[in-house]
Amino acid sequence: MRIAVIGAGGVGGYFGARLAAAGNEVTFVARGPHLEAIRRSGLLVRSPLGDFRTAPGSAVGSISELGPADLVLVAVKLWDTEDVAAQLRSSFGHKAHVLSLQNGVHKDIILRRHLPEELVLGGTCFISAFIEEPGVVVHNNALQKIVLGPYHQSQIRVSQAMLTTCLDAGIDTALSHNIQKVVWEKFVFLVGLSAATAAVRQPIGVIRSNPRTRVLLREIMAEVTEVARASGAKLDDDFADAQLDFCDTLPEKMTSSMHNDLEKGNRLELPWLSGGVVDLARELDIPVPRNQSVADILSPYTNGVPVAD
Repeated sequence: MRIAVIGAGGVGGYFGARLAAAGNEVTFVARGPHLEAIRRSGLLVRSPLGDFRTAPGSAVGSISELGPADLVLVAVKLWDTEDVAAQLRSSFGHKAHVLSLQNGVHKDIILRRHLPEELVLGGTCFISAFIEEPGVVVHNNALQKIVLGPYHQSQIRVSQAMLTTCLDAGIDTALSHNIQKVVWEKFVFLVGLSAATAAVRQPIGVIRSNPRTRVLLREIMAEVTEVARASGAKLDDDFADAQLDFCDTLPEKMTSSMHNDLEKGNRLELPWLSGGVVDLARELDIPVPRNQSVADILSPYTNGVPVAD
């Protein structure tokens, strides 16, 4: 399969390199020193499941430089989605299916504003991986999973083809025929983990073991669950409690990408996580005080380290 990966960070870098190692024709869109390192030496992935490296030269600097593709994987930060979608429309139009592995529930809405609905597949992923240095992605534990699925009947065949391609590449992959629900389920957990770890500035082990921050985590996820149900995703009434139980099984030092970005002084995906929950809840007239507080507390850091006037 010919696959274009937009964004060669932890998510795109890991899954793209796995697909390339299985013999697929994979081209990354990257930037800066990371792009130059991949062009020069390939992309190295260090993983508990075994290290692997892509062939040198398998990267370009822009979407316009890509050749024909059967599938486009989108793995950029959420603030780049609008621009990427517009570039995909110009470069691919009606020619390639698009699967976003980004965080959140806003991503596919944005993609469908620019691309034909029948080309946008549903999906999400579960992995902890980061760029360690230019040309190197580190996979932090054995978890590496993609769940994908069709939004429309016309997408079943390509979804099944992608399932087979991922499984052949050694990626833990599942096909869901209710992908909207899966995306919302991931969003509940993701907002809880990102909001709590970033606001408290501690990993999950500290948060779940402290009575007050444990309640904070649970209530953040309960609010997102209510927004999900009001948006049409049929989550169980006790879904937040089940996710809290799941948090008890996570490695105690596990954190979130938003917490890592906060620590490094990088831009945050806050407007699409707790901030996005607040926006959706406002439209639905649902109170979300915990997420509102997190969005307010972290707002000075949204664009990186705040600078005093």
